[in-house]
Amino acid sequence: MEQATALLEQVPGFWRDFLLGMLKPVAATAVVAVAVALSFSQRLGLEREMLFAVARVFLQLSVVGFVLQFIFSQENALWILLAYLFMVEAALALGATPRQATLQQVRRSLGIALSPVIDAIKTVGLITLPGTMTGLILGGASPLEAIQLQIVVTNMLMAANTVSSIVSSYLCWTSFFTKEFQLKDEVFAEK
Repeated sequence: MEQATALLEQVPGFWRDFLLGMLKPVAATAVVAVAVALSFSQRLGLEREMLFAVARVFLQLSVVGFVLQFIFSQENALWILLAYLFMVEAALALGATPRQATLQQVRRSLGIALSPVIDAIKTVGLITLPGTMTGLILGGASPLEAIQLQIVVTNMLMAANTVSSIVSSYLCWTSFFTKEFQLKDEVFAEK
């Protein structure tokens, strides 16, 4: 154990973190040993396939992890866009409809688009005093009437942002794909 610790101390930061992080998945393979033992005891003949599958998942997911780590650590948004396009193309190639292939990205985009409005609404009354309410109070209206109107305005703002984001996403969805469910090249071409 001391030799392993000494060896890990010589490894650069990123790789040390990766190797230490892999200890948990390696430890989790103990349950695979149970499955292999059960397969052997029941004479199922699946031991080799089980071990091959486990080794393969370690390799495949490690490669995917490194590729995604590289892409998401880039400061250039083009890398992230290319990764999304690749995932969409892969899904389309496997028979997904454009809606199925892009639904996750559209939902994530909508969440990102709506988060500033949601966050701003969370602070109303605690950190900020909205203009409508403040203006009404300064104009002589009752504070209770002013907050009632401000709540209506805030609710309308939330609804308008949500509806417009969703409708615009669904309306432009079809403009990205051909009738054959392929991504249109001209959508991403520079003009």
